[in-house]
Amino acid sequence: MDRDDDAKRDLLTPVLKDESEVADLIEKYDAESRFRRLSGWQGAIITLWLCSMTLFHLYSAGFTTMPVVIQRSVHLMFAIVAVFVLFPATRGGSKTSVPWYDWLLALAGGAVIGYIVIFFNDIARRGAAPLPHEIWLGIMAMVLVIEGGRRVVGNVLPCMAMLFLAYCHFGNYAPGMFQIRGYSLSRIIQHMYLTPEGIFGIALGVSSTFVVVFIIFGAFLAESGGAKFFNELALALAGGTPGGPAKVAVVASGLLGTINGSSVANVATTGTFTIPLMKKVGYAPYYAGAVEACASTGGQLMPPIMGAGAFIMSEFLGVPYLSIAAAAVVPALLYYFAIFTNVHIRAMKTGLKGLPRERLPRVSDVLKRDGHLLAPIIIIIAALLMKYTPLKAGFAGIVSVLIFSFLRRHTRMDAAKIVNALTVGSRGALGVAMACALVGFVVGTSSLTSLGLTISNNIIEISGGNLLLTLVMAMVACLVLGMGLPTTANYIVCSTIIAPALIGMKVIPIAAHLFVFYFGIMADLTPPVCLAAFTGAGIAGASPARTGVAATRIALASYLLPYVFVYNPMLLARDIEPIELSILIVSALFGVISLAGAFEGWLFRLLKGWEKLMIGCAALAAIHHDIKLSVASSLFLICAMLFFKKTAAPTAQST
Repeated sequence: MDRDDDAKRDLLTPVLKDESEVADLIEKYDAESRFRRLSGWQGAIITLWLCSMTLFHLYSAGFTTMPVVIQRSVHLMFAIVAVFVLFPATRGGSKTSVPWYDWLLALAGGAVIGYIVIFFNDIARRGAAPLPHEIWLGIMAMVLVIEGGRRVVGNVLPCMAMLFLAYCHFGNYAPGMFQIRGYSLSRIIQHMYLTPEGIFGIALGVSSTFVVVFIIFGAFLAESGGAKFFNELALALAGGTPGGPAKVAVVASGLLGTINGSSVANVATTGTFTIPLMKKVGYAPYYAGAVEACASTGGQLMPPIMGAGAFIMSEFLGVPYLSIAAAAVVPALLYYFAIFTNVHIRAMKTGLKGLPRERLPRVSDVLKRDGHLLAPIIIIIAALLMKYTPLKAGFAGIVSVLIFSFLRRHTRMDAAKIVNALTVGSRGALGVAMACALVGFVVGTSSLTSLGLTISNNIIEISGGNLLLTLVMAMVACLVLGMGLPTTANYIVCSTIIAPALIGMKVIPIAAHLFVFYFGIMADLTPPVCLAAFTGAGIAGASPARTGVAATRIALASYLLPYVFVYNPMLLARDIEPIELSILIVSALFGVISLAGAFEGWLFRLLKGWEKLMIGCAALAAIHHDIKLSVASSLFLICAMLFFKKTAAPTAQST
């Protein structure tokens, strides 16, 4: 690779954004990125605290097993203290120093959560019956969790938490079937603060184990050069093909997204590299931003390391995480195939070329230089296949990053890099921890009042028992909630309230949960509030609204996939009939290709209006779950493609 290092630097240097611009852009759309940059004694204290948090989780993951409530309490204690120190109360708050009242709130938060750790045995012995002073501690804990959550995840989730808490107490005033007898303040505090049903529920349990370990793994891998390696590998694989930079975005964002649980952060990480490259070869700015948004969002759907919601799903369903990952493989591959097909057809239609191959790295050179960074991911997959828990697999992955980083001088992690990885890892877990604590109020309300069962029964009644209508209602609810909730919180709320309605309609549980999980993620692409698309638009200098619409169009086939696997769970590796599954996948591939062609108006040649309509309808039928309809539609599409290719102009064919 030495022969073209200078040329490659010339190619890439003009497209890299200033780091301050990237930070400002992420902060605009991602509340978790609006943290203080502290120095001096304040910086030293918070660095020590965050490193201690990471080391605690590494110790508990690799060397010991703690009672679940203690594990969750210590996790939240670390998180809530760090949140009040790092996140200002308002956007206009100081980003370089911590005011006295935030130190006071941090100490109070640590004290009320630490109380559970210290007096855990006493609380358990008396069956969590609250003592008089615990009523006040519980009130303080709930107020501080809500305020801490507001700072790090925004306003919507804390408001929802307060609404559900109010329902617990004032539910006797609710109308009709939502009316309950109402619970006393003492009973609510007992349920939410002193038992593992509220703040310290399953969601926080997953955050304190699987999720935080994989976030730490991502921080270590990034610090050793993993993000740069993924970008260079994608560039080598796809950069020279027609419209190459867009395909680089798809590959790189898919690779990085498997270890990054945030669509916005993924767009900002790879988009600063891929979006300017796409613009450079001729893609419109809005389209470049949309492609990166779609590719980055899909990372949470791609095994082996999916978003935090997948680990929570494993706990909710009581099935191994490997089963969740196995179920997600085919839909995730179809998702990325759809994105890849869209950008390829757009490139062919507009005659866009790839980047000059002589100025691109070779795959062999990239793998020779940095291929050892793939070993930790392979080790995680192997550990999962060997039936190790995700916690142990993640711990093994972190240790292997440290070991394999020493194989090359440029990836070697010295003390400074290790400290930075420890700090970034725990800081990256703060948003998930606070979101899971807040969602505990929603889940706790559901278990205390049976609200989830009431809502799911209502949904079934409104839909008249029609599964398709129930699915559409569930999709809309997930997309609407996704306008203001982080993906993980969105999934937990929807799985508590909406998934039971789908299961009540005889949908298998894993399909019901993956359905709401998918659409919770797709909310990042769906207007009017599509944060991943907005971030891509900011990097591209394009209209956010136009970028969001383009992202929805590019990912349109992916909006249909959840319906297919609900009706035909074979796509989720359930009750597989090899021939039938193969037919279903091949038909879906033809449908995805044709749907992209219909929207772009090009399939070997420019399509007329009636041809686009015909191909679009046939494509939808090919993606349908009914095998006979899929086969018939696919045969029709094959004949249509052959006709379009035969009637294409010679120049179009050569393109």
